[in-house]
Amino acid sequence: MLTVDFSRFPLAPGDRVLDLGCGAGRHAFECYRRGAQVVALDQNVEEIREVAKWFAAMKEEGEAPAGATATALQGDALALPFPDDSFDVVIISEVMEHIPDDKSVLAEMVRVLKPGGRIAVTVPRYGPEKICWALSDAYHEVEGGHIRIYKADELLAKMREAGLRPYGSHHAHALHSPYWWLKCAFGVDNDKALPVRAYHKLLVWDIMKKPLATRVTERALNPLVGKSFVAYATKPHQPRLPEADAT
Repeated sequence: MLTVDFSRFPLAPGDRVLDLGCGAGRHAFECYRRGAQVVALDQNVEEIREVAKWFAAMKEEGEAPAGATATALQGDALALPFPDDSFDVVIISEVMEHIPDDKSVLAEMVRVLKPGGRIAVTVPRYGPEKICWALSDAYHEVEGGHIRIYKADELLAKMREAGLRPYGSHHAHALHSPYWWLKCAFGVDNDKALPVRAYHKLLVWDIMKKPLATRVTERALNPLVGKSFVAYATKPHQPRLPEADAT
């Protein structure tokens, strides 16, 4: 299940991609399949080990084209172990709402992104997320949980302040908002509640089968209750300084 829409966020074979806070690796895997040179980074060592295993399995099965590379790396988003201007593309999906110093994370992403490079940022959307917080304290009051809810304008302003130039945005995963509302209403850790189990089966069926009816329904509902807000931006090329007048 991808949150980034690659029809709006073009990726070329050979692009060097950083999936920052990669988690289970869903976006990193897609970039690898598209021929990119991928670095998947996360602070969670166990998740990085799993991502590395999947990269190896994908290579063995021939799922990635010739020239594509993939590396899984444990690291700190606030101190990225890369030189300036290292990546053509940076993706950070459902991560920034967890990090107290989000401005420093944005600064690090901009630092390692090449001028002219592209960045995709996804966060939980304000409205659906507010409902989750209202229904359940346990949803967000946990170690490593969500510490803020972004309004779209706030996130875009922070991206501009960091030196990025936003060029597009949209909402995603409308069918997932009711699932999380049910989880919050019946208990975040209570997977046995009948409404939660039934809706989870629907989501799994939708992800696996991709039926036209649910695809059309989700596209129609995304502007209203999409669970995620997705923003795309570029890092501008530095303007050339005027040459000094000859004397």
